[in-house]
Amino acid sequence: MKIALVSPYDWAVPGGVNNHVRPLAAQFIRSGHEVRIIAPSSRRLSNDCDYLTVIGEHVIGLPASGSVANVCLSFNLGPRVKRLLEREGFDIVHMHEPFMPLLPFQFLRYSDATNIATFHAAREGGSRIYAYTSYIIKPWWPRIHGRIAHSRSSLRLIGKHFTGRYRIIPSGVDLPFFASEVPPIPKYIDHRRNILFLGRLEKRKGLPYLLEAYAILKQQMPDIRLIVVGGDGGMLPACERYIRHKGLTDIVFTGYVAESELPRYYKTADVYCAPNTGAESLGIVLLEAMAAGTPIVASQIDGFADVLTDGQEGLLVPPRDAKALAAALQRLLSDAALREEMGKQGAKTAQRYSWERVSAQVLEYYQATANGTAPAGSEP
Repeated sequence: MKIALVSPYDWAVPGGVNNHVRPLAAQFIRSGHEVRIIAPSSRRLSNDCDYLTVIGEHVIGLPASGSVANVCLSFNLGPRVKRLLEREGFDIVHMHEPFMPLLPFQFLRYSDATNIATFHAAREGGSRIYAYTSYIIKPWWPRIHGRIAHSRSSLRLIGKHFTGRYRIIPSGVDLPFFASEVPPIPKYIDHRRNILFLGRLEKRKGLPYLLEAYAILKQQMPDIRLIVVGGDGGMLPACERYIRHKGLTDIVFTGYVAESELPRYYKTADVYCAPNTGAESLGIVLLEAMAAGTPIVASQIDGFADVLTDGQEGLLVPPRDAKALAAALQRLLSDAALREEMGKQGAKTAQRYSWERVSAQVLEYYQATANGTAPAGSEP
Protein backbone atom coordinates (compact mmCIF):
# COMPACT_ATOMS: atom_id res chain seq x y z
CA MET A 1 0.00 0.00 0.00
CA LYS A 2 0.98 3.60 -0.54
CA ILE A 3 0.29 5.44 2.72
CA ALA A 4 0.26 9.11 3.71
CA LEU A 5 0.58 9.91 7.40
CA VAL A 6 -0.48 13.50 8.06
CA SER A 7 0.33 15.45 11.22
CA PRO A 8 -0.89 18.99 11.97
CA TYR A 9 2.03 19.70 14.31
CA ASP A 10 5.42 21.28 13.69
CA TRP A 11 7.75 18.41 12.83
CA ALA A 12 10.69 20.33 14.28
CA VAL A 13 9.13 20.24 17.77
CA PRO A 14 8.93 16.92 19.67
CA GLY A 15 5.41 16.02 20.74
CA GLY A 16 3.02 13.16 21.29
CA VAL A 17 1.44 12.97 17.83
CA ASN A 18 4.73 13.31 15.95
CA ASN A 19 6.31 10.76 18.28
CA HIS A 20 3.47 8.43 17.30
CA VAL A 21 3.68 9.03 13.56
CA ARG A 22 7.44 8.53 13.18
CA PRO A 23 7.72 4.94 14.52
CA LEU A 24 4.43 3.99 12.88
CA ALA A 25 5.89 5.01 9.51
CA ALA A 26 9.10 3.10 10.22
CA GLN A 27 7.17 -0.08 11.00
CA PHE A 28 5.07 0.26 7.83
CA ILE A 29 8.23 0.62 5.74
CA ARG A 30 9.71 -2.49 7.36
CA SER A 31 6.52 -4.30 6.35
CA GLY A 32 7.12 -3.37 2.71
CA HIS A 33 4.75 -0.42 2.32
CA GLU A 34 5.52 2.92 0.69
CA VAL A 35 5.07 5.70 3.23
CA ARG A 36 5.20 9.48 3.20
CA ILE A 37 4.88 11.68 6.30
CA ILE A 38 3.37 15.10 5.61
CA ALA A 39 3.65 17.81 8.27
CA PRO A 40 4.45 21.49 8.70
CA SER A 41 7.92 22.36 9.92
CA SER A 42 9.42 25.58 11.19
CA ARG A 43 12.87 24.53 10.06
CA ARG A 44 14.46 22.03 7.73
CA LEU A 45 16.26 19.31 9.62
CA SER A 46 19.24 17.88 7.77
CA ASN A 47 19.19 14.68 9.83
CA ASP A 48 15.48 14.02 9.48
CA CYS A 49 13.79 11.16 7.65
CA ASP A 50 13.97 11.18 3.86
CA TYR A 51 10.28 10.28 3.53
CA LEU A 52 9.07 13.56 5.06
CA THR A 53 7.27 16.13 2.92
CA VAL A 54 6.97 19.56 4.53
CA ILE A 55 3.83 21.55 3.69
CA GLY A 56 3.65 24.71 5.76
CA GLU A 57 6.77 26.50 6.97
CA HIS A 58 5.19 29.28 9.02
CA VAL A 59 4.16 27.83 12.38
CA ILE A 60 2.56 29.50 15.38
CA GLY A 61 1.87 28.26 18.90
CA LEU A 62 -1.73 27.96 20.07
CA PRO A 63 -2.78 27.22 23.68
CA ALA A 64 -4.12 23.66 23.92
CA SER A 65 -5.03 21.66 27.04
CA GLY A 66 -2.49 23.40 29.24
CA SER A 67 0.26 23.10 26.66
CA VAL A 68 1.11 24.68 23.29
CA ALA A 69 0.16 23.27 19.89
CA ASN A 70 2.54 24.39 17.15
CA VAL A 71 0.50 24.40 13.93
CA CYS A 72 0.45 26.06 10.53
CA LEU A 73 -2.39 28.47 9.73
CA SER A 74 -1.29 29.41 6.20
CA PHE A 75 -4.15 29.69 3.74
CA ASN A 76 -2.14 28.45 0.76
CA LEU A 77 -2.04 24.84 1.99
CA GLY A 78 -4.99 23.61 -0.05
CA PRO A 79 -3.46 23.91 -3.54
CA ARG A 80 -0.21 22.31 -2.35
CA VAL A 81 -2.08 19.40 -0.80
CA LYS A 82 -4.18 18.94 -3.92
CA ARG A 83 -1.08 18.78 -6.16
CA LEU A 84 0.60 16.30 -3.82
CA LEU A 85 -2.42 13.99 -3.80
CA GLU A 86 -2.70 14.08 -7.60
CA ARG A 87 1.00 13.31 -7.97
CA GLU A 88 1.31 10.55 -5.37
CA GLY A 89 -1.96 8.61 -5.71
CA PHE A 90 -2.07 7.32 -2.14
CA ASP A 91 -4.13 4.25 -1.26
CA ILE A 92 -4.50 5.38 2.37
CA VAL A 93 -4.50 8.91 3.75
CA HIS A 94 -4.21 8.72 7.53
CA MET A 95 -4.86 12.06 9.20
CA HIS A 96 -3.88 12.52 12.83
CA GLU A 97 -6.19 15.01 14.56
CA PRO A 98 -8.01 15.75 11.27
CA PHE A 99 -9.69 18.93 12.50
CA MET A 100 -6.68 20.49 14.15
CA PRO A 101 -5.72 23.60 12.18
CA LEU A 102 -5.06 23.43 9.36
CA LEU A 103 -3.12 20.89 7.31
CA PRO A 104 -5.03 17.61 7.90
CA PHE A 105 -8.34 19.21 6.99
CA GLN A 106 -6.99 20.01 3.54
CA PHE A 107 -6.29 16.32 3.01
CA LEU A 108 -9.81 15.47 4.12
CA ARG A 109 -11.10 18.07 1.72
CA TYR A 110 -9.23 16.83 -1.37
CA SER A 111 -8.39 13.14 -0.78
CA ASP A 112 -10.18 10.49 -2.83
CA ALA A 113 -8.25 7.70 -1.12
CA THR A 114 -9.42 5.62 1.84
CA ASN A 115 -9.38 8.27 4.56
CA ILE A 116 -8.49 7.22 8.11
CA ALA A 117 -8.47 9.57 11.10
CA THR A 118 -6.88 9.09 14.50
CA PHE A 119 -8.14 11.18 17.40
CA HIS A 120 -5.39 11.57 20.01
CA ALA A 121 -6.62 14.31 22.31
CA ALA A 122 -8.15 13.69 25.71
CA ARG A 123 -9.67 16.27 28.01
CA GLU A 124 -11.95 15.47 30.90
CA GLY A 125 -14.21 18.48 30.39
CA GLY A 126 -14.69 18.11 26.63
CA SER A 127 -13.33 20.19 23.76
CA ARG A 128 -14.24 23.81 23.15
CA ILE A 129 -12.88 23.53 19.60
CA TYR A 130 -15.26 20.69 18.76
CA ALA A 131 -18.13 22.35 20.58
CA TYR A 132 -17.75 25.65 18.72
CA THR A 133 -16.95 24.22 15.27
CA SER A 134 -19.14 21.12 15.09
CA TYR A 135 -21.42 22.77 12.53
CA ILE A 136 -18.36 23.25 10.28
CA ILE A 137 -17.03 19.73 10.83
CA LYS A 138 -20.24 17.73 10.39
CA PRO A 139 -20.52 18.14 6.59
CA TRP A 140 -17.00 16.70 6.24
CA TRP A 141 -17.48 13.87 8.74
CA PRO A 142 -18.70 11.30 6.13
CA ARG A 143 -15.41 11.71 4.23
CA ILE A 144 -13.66 9.88 7.09
CA HIS A 145 -14.00 6.19 6.24
CA GLY A 146 -12.24 4.77 9.30
CA ARG A 147 -11.98 6.32 12.77
CA ILE A 148 -9.34 5.39 15.36
CA ALA A 149 -9.33 6.57 18.97
CA HIS A 150 -5.94 6.66 20.61
CA SER A 151 -7.33 5.43 23.93
CA ARG A 152 -10.57 5.06 25.86
CA SER A 153 -10.12 8.61 27.17
CA SER A 154 -9.70 9.88 23.59
CA LEU A 155 -12.84 8.00 22.61
CA ARG A 156 -14.78 9.66 25.41
CA LEU A 157 -13.70 13.10 24.20
CA ILE A 158 -14.42 12.74 20.48
CA GLY A 159 -17.54 10.66 21.14
CA LYS A 160 -19.00 13.41 23.29
CA HIS A 161 -19.16 15.64 20.23
CA PHE A 162 -19.41 13.18 17.31
CA THR A 163 -21.23 9.89 17.73
CA GLY A 164 -20.21 6.89 15.67
CA ARG A 165 -18.08 3.78 15.65
CA TYR A 166 -14.37 3.95 16.44
CA ARG A 167 -11.55 1.42 16.71
CA ILE A 168 -9.35 1.88 19.76
CA ILE A 169 -5.69 1.41 18.81
CA PRO A 170 -3.15 2.80 21.28
CA SER A 171 0.25 4.25 20.66
CA GLY A 172 3.28 2.05 21.03
CA VAL A 173 6.52 2.06 22.97
CA ASP A 174 10.01 1.27 21.73
CA LEU A 175 10.54 -1.84 23.84
CA PRO A 176 14.11 -2.68 22.76
CA PHE A 177 15.19 0.91 23.43
CA PHE A 178 13.67 1.39 26.88
CA ALA A 179 14.27 -2.18 28.05
CA SER A 180 17.92 -2.10 27.00
CA GLU A 181 20.49 -3.06 29.61
CA VAL A 182 22.06 0.37 30.00
CA PRO A 183 23.88 1.39 33.18
CA PRO A 184 22.34 3.91 35.60
CA ILE A 185 23.91 7.35 35.90
CA PRO A 186 26.84 6.93 38.33
CA LYS A 187 26.57 10.28 40.15
CA TYR A 188 23.05 9.38 41.34
CA ILE A 189 23.97 5.93 42.61
CA ASP A 190 24.75 6.42 46.27
CA HIS A 191 22.92 5.93 49.56
CA ARG A 192 19.94 7.99 48.37
CA ARG A 193 16.81 6.57 46.76
CA ASN A 194 15.86 8.36 43.57
CA ILE A 195 12.44 9.66 42.52
CA LEU A 196 12.25 10.56 38.83
CA PHE A 197 9.96 13.15 37.25
CA LEU A 198 10.11 13.38 33.47
CA GLY A 199 8.19 15.93 31.42
CA ARG A 200 8.02 19.49 30.25
CA LEU A 201 7.63 21.82 33.23
CA GLU A 202 4.11 23.03 32.51
CA LYS A 203 1.04 23.20 34.70
CA ARG A 204 -0.73 20.01 33.66
CA LYS A 205 2.35 17.88 34.39
CA GLY A 206 1.77 18.49 38.11
CA LEU A 207 5.31 19.06 39.36
CA PRO A 208 4.20 21.46 42.17
CA TYR A 209 2.19 18.63 43.76
CA LEU A 210 5.24 16.37 43.63
CA LEU A 211 7.33 19.08 45.28
CA GLU A 212 4.74 19.33 48.08
CA ALA A 213 4.83 15.55 48.48
CA TYR A 214 8.63 15.61 48.50
CA ALA A 215 8.62 18.22 51.27
CA ILE A 216 6.46 15.86 53.36
CA LEU A 217 8.59 12.83 52.52
CA LYS A 218 11.92 14.53 53.17
CA GLN A 219 11.04 14.95 56.84
CA GLN A 220 10.45 11.20 57.17
CA MET A 221 12.99 9.90 54.64
CA PRO A 222 16.01 12.21 54.48
CA ASP A 223 17.91 9.83 52.20
CA ILE A 224 15.86 10.55 49.06
CA ARG A 225 16.54 12.59 45.94
CA LEU A 226 14.23 14.05 43.30
CA ILE A 227 15.52 14.18 39.72
CA VAL A 228 13.48 16.48 37.46
CA VAL A 229 14.07 15.90 33.76
CA GLY A 230 12.51 18.21 31.18
CA GLY A 231 12.60 21.63 29.60
CA ASP A 232 10.89 24.62 31.17
CA GLY A 233 7.33 25.25 30.08
CA GLY A 234 6.86 28.22 32.40
CA MET A 235 6.76 26.50 35.81
CA LEU A 236 10.47 26.48 36.69
CA PRO A 237 10.74 29.87 38.46
CA ALA A 238 7.74 29.15 40.72
CA CYS A 239 9.08 25.68 41.54
CA GLU A 240 12.50 27.07 42.42
CA ARG A 241 10.91 29.68 44.71
CA TYR A 242 8.97 26.94 46.51
CA ILE A 243 12.14 24.87 46.97
CA ARG A 244 13.99 27.85 48.46
CA HIS A 245 11.04 28.74 50.71
CA LYS A 246 10.85 25.19 52.07
CA GLY A 247 14.62 24.76 52.31
CA LEU A 248 14.46 21.53 50.31
CA THR A 249 17.65 19.76 49.31
CA ASP A 250 18.64 16.96 46.94
CA ILE A 251 16.48 18.19 44.06
CA VAL A 252 18.18 18.16 40.67
CA PHE A 253 16.82 19.98 37.61
CA THR A 254 18.56 18.53 34.56
CA GLY A 255 16.77 20.61 31.93
CA TYR A 256 16.14 19.05 28.54
CA VAL A 257 17.74 15.62 28.14
CA ALA A 258 18.33 13.92 24.79
CA GLU A 259 15.98 11.02 24.12
CA SER A 260 18.96 8.68 23.84
CA GLU A 261 19.66 9.23 27.54
CA LEU A 262 16.13 8.54 28.85
CA PRO A 263 16.58 4.78 29.47
CA ARG A 264 19.50 5.57 31.79
CA TYR A 265 17.32 7.92 33.84
CA TYR A 266 14.60 5.27 34.17
CA LYS A 267 17.25 2.75 35.22
CA THR A 268 18.59 5.25 37.77
CA ALA A 269 15.19 5.78 39.39
CA ASP A 270 13.90 3.71 42.28
CA VAL A 271 10.42 5.10 41.51
CA TYR A 272 9.06 7.03 38.55
CA CYS A 273 6.44 9.62 39.53
CA ALA A 274 3.86 11.15 37.16
CA PRO A 275 1.70 13.64 39.14
CA ASN A 276 -0.13 14.92 36.05
CA THR A 277 -3.45 16.69 36.57
CA GLY A 278 -5.29 15.63 33.39
CA ALA A 279 -5.58 16.02 29.60
CA GLU A 280 -3.44 12.92 28.99
CA SER A 281 -4.61 10.77 26.10
CA LEU A 282 -2.46 7.75 26.94
CA GLY A 283 0.25 7.17 29.51
CA ILE A 284 3.16 6.89 27.08
CA VAL A 285 5.66 7.97 29.73
CA LEU A 286 4.24 5.27 32.00
CA LEU A 287 4.78 2.69 29.25
CA GLU A 288 8.38 3.85 28.88
CA ALA A 289 8.96 3.43 32.61
CA MET A 290 7.25 0.02 32.53
CA ALA A 291 9.42 -1.12 29.63
CA ALA A 292 12.48 -0.11 31.65
CA GLY A 293 11.20 -2.08 34.65
CA THR A 294 10.72 0.97 36.85
CA PRO A 295 7.80 0.98 39.35
CA ILE A 296 5.44 3.93 39.15
CA VAL A 297 3.40 6.30 41.27
CA ALA A 298 0.97 8.25 39.09
CA SER A 299 -2.22 10.28 39.19
CA GLN A 300 -5.43 8.36 38.66
CA ILE A 301 -6.51 10.24 35.55
CA ASP A 302 -7.94 9.24 32.21
CA GLY A 303 -5.14 8.01 30.00
CA PHE A 304 -2.96 6.80 32.87
CA ALA A 305 -5.57 4.42 34.21
CA ASP A 306 -5.88 3.03 30.66
CA VAL A 307 -2.41 1.50 30.86
CA LEU A 308 -1.60 1.09 34.57
CA THR A 309 -3.59 -1.06 36.99
CA ASP A 310 -3.37 0.19 40.56
CA GLY A 311 -1.37 -2.23 42.69
CA GLN A 312 0.18 -4.10 39.74
CA GLU A 313 2.65 -1.97 37.74
CA GLY A 314 2.51 0.80 40.31
CA LEU A 315 0.20 2.88 42.47
CA LEU A 316 -2.46 5.37 41.38
CA VAL A 317 -3.46 8.30 43.59
CA PRO A 318 -6.02 11.11 43.28
CA PRO A 319 -4.68 14.02 41.19
CA ARG A 320 -3.67 17.24 42.98
CA ASP A 321 -3.36 15.39 46.30
CA ALA A 322 0.15 15.89 47.65
CA LYS A 323 -0.49 13.88 50.83
CA ALA A 324 -1.72 10.84 48.89
CA LEU A 325 1.24 11.19 46.54
CA ALA A 326 3.66 11.27 49.48
CA ALA A 327 2.04 8.21 51.07
CA ALA A 328 2.27 6.19 47.86
CA LEU A 329 5.89 7.19 47.29
CA GLN A 330 6.76 6.29 50.88
CA ARG A 331 5.14 2.89 50.48
CA LEU A 332 7.21 2.06 47.41
CA LEU A 333 10.46 3.62 48.58
CA SER A 334 10.22 1.63 51.84
CA ASP A 335 9.66 -1.74 50.14
CA ALA A 336 12.35 -2.97 47.75
CA ALA A 337 10.53 -6.27 47.15
CA LEU A 338 7.35 -4.47 46.12
CA ARG A 339 9.33 -2.22 43.77
CA GLU A 340 10.91 -5.25 42.13
CA GLU A 341 7.56 -7.03 41.77
CA MET A 342 5.87 -3.98 40.22
CA GLY A 343 8.82 -3.36 37.92
CA LYS A 344 8.60 -6.91 36.57
CA GLN A 345 4.84 -6.64 36.06
CA GLY A 346 5.32 -3.34 34.27
CA ALA A 347 7.82 -4.86 31.87
CA LYS A 348 5.33 -7.64 31.14
CA THR A 349 2.46 -5.19 30.54
CA ALA A 350 4.57 -3.05 28.21
CA GLN A 351 4.94 -5.99 25.83
CA ARG A 352 1.34 -5.44 24.72
CA TYR A 353 2.31 -2.01 23.37
CA SER A 354 5.21 -2.91 21.09
CA TRP A 355 5.27 -0.90 17.87
CA GLU A 356 5.32 -4.11 15.89
CA ARG A 357 2.02 -5.15 17.45
CA VAL A 358 0.42 -1.68 17.22
CA SER A 359 1.41 -1.15 13.58
CA ALA A 360 -0.03 -4.53 12.65
CA GLN A 361 -3.37 -3.52 14.17
CA VAL A 362 -3.37 -0.27 12.18
CA LEU A 363 -2.52 -2.03 8.91
CA GLU A 364 -5.26 -4.57 9.50
CA TYR A 365 -7.72 -1.71 10.05
CA TYR A 366 -6.57 0.03 6.85
CA GLN A 367 -7.19 -3.10 4.81
CA ALA A 368 -10.54 -3.88 6.42
CA THR A 369 -11.76 -0.31 5.96
CA ALA A 370 -10.65 -0.20 2.32
CA ASN A 371 -12.40 -3.54 1.70
CA GLY A 372 -15.52 -2.53 3.58
CA THR A 373 -15.08 -5.36 6.08
CA ALA A 374 -14.04 -3.43 9.18
CA PRO A 375 -15.95 -4.52 12.31
CA ALA A 376 -18.28 -1.97 13.82
CA GLY A 377 -15.80 -1.02 16.55
CA SER A 378 -16.54 0.78 19.81
CA GLU A 379 -19.01 3.47 20.69
CA PRO A 380 -18.29 6.05 23.40
